[in-house]
Amino acid sequence: MTELQRLFLAYDAHRAAARPCALATVVEVLGSAYRRPGARMLVTEDGELTGAISGGCLEGDARQRARRAIFQGEPALVTYDTRDEDDPRHGLGPGCQGVVRILLEPLDFADQANALEMLRAFARHPVPAVLATIFATDATGPQAVVGQRLLLTDGGSMEGNSFLAGPLTEAARATLLLGQSRVLDIDTDAGPVRALLEVLVPPLRLVVYGAGNDAQPLVRLAGSLGWHITVVDGRPNLATAARFPEAAAVRLVSVQALATQTPDPLAYHVLLSHNYAYDLAALQALAGAPAPYVGLLGPRKKGQRLLADLTGDTHSLYQRLHSPIGLDLGSDTPEEIALCIVAEIQAHRSGGLGRPLRERAGAVHSH
Repeated sequence: MTELQRLFLAYDAHRAAARPCALATVVEVLGSAYRRPGARMLVTEDGELTGAISGGCLEGDARQRARRAIFQGEPALVTYDTRDEDDPRHGLGPGCQGVVRILLEPLDFADQANALEMLRAFARHPVPAVLATIFATDATGPQAVVGQRLLLTDGGSMEGNSFLAGPLTEAARATLLLGQSRVLDIDTDAGPVRALLEVLVPPLRLVVYGAGNDAQPLVRLAGSLGWHITVVDGRPNLATAARFPEAAAVRLVSVQALATQTPDPLAYHVLLSHNYAYDLAALQALAGAPAPYVGLLGPRKKGQRLLADLTGDTHSLYQRLHSPIGLDLGSDTPEEIALCIVAEIQAHRSGGLGRPLRERAGAVHSH
């Protein structure tokens, strides 16, 4: 379950109990910080927390300020400077050596445009989107208000305050094309604003071919990351929902039917069937699909033989095939192998190199 899904569950429970709450959102980071812009924490009137905005150093003070925002009924922007080693207020010490700005907003359960409802609108239609959040305004601006938002999806649909249209929409479209969240100062129809333009990415879709025992730790680990998982196998005693409760779907597909399937072109595909004919049928179907990642469990010679036995043009598949699958972590057990596979997929998706962070030049996070 993702952090956002946990926030939805907590929010719905608080709403059902008529329990006032506020949302704390990291909207800007200058320098180094544990969490990046877009990190969120839900705070109730009595101080219950869901989610996190730091490694623990900011939560205590932010909790008190969020409760004050609930009482006052107004949003507030708080700036924490973790570079100040002499500031004992939050137990920061040397901290992360950065400046973190947190937007605190009391949530109106009746407002379908509140922060979490806007995020829920994205989750209902999981396509890439940009959520623009105003966290500072010019006092002379006639209608721009801290906490106003605009949600722009990859398909072009837009939700939010009409006063934010125009320049803010153009900036959101440019951010969507860029594929990276950013903070901008923008002159809108409602006045000058400073806004976080946050790129929202749908959960990674993973298709696992093979429902054996070694697929279970992989599905469990991927499920803990909130990935959307489909398990495919031709054996009815293995391809059951009871064996894979974390999977969104478990499909019983014979080897004959597999070759005629149209694979999800946007999903990551992992072959763990331990059956040569089944792997061959899956690879044959994947050869014609532009899936970004195809991973094959087994020795390198097996992958080479499978490629040789395929018909048609396999050049594209060869470029996308990861065989043997996974990062080299010195793994042996099914759980360790699952970690290697998930780590390689995460690195592939994010453009990471899969090497120790101490070997990375520059900052840990891109700015």
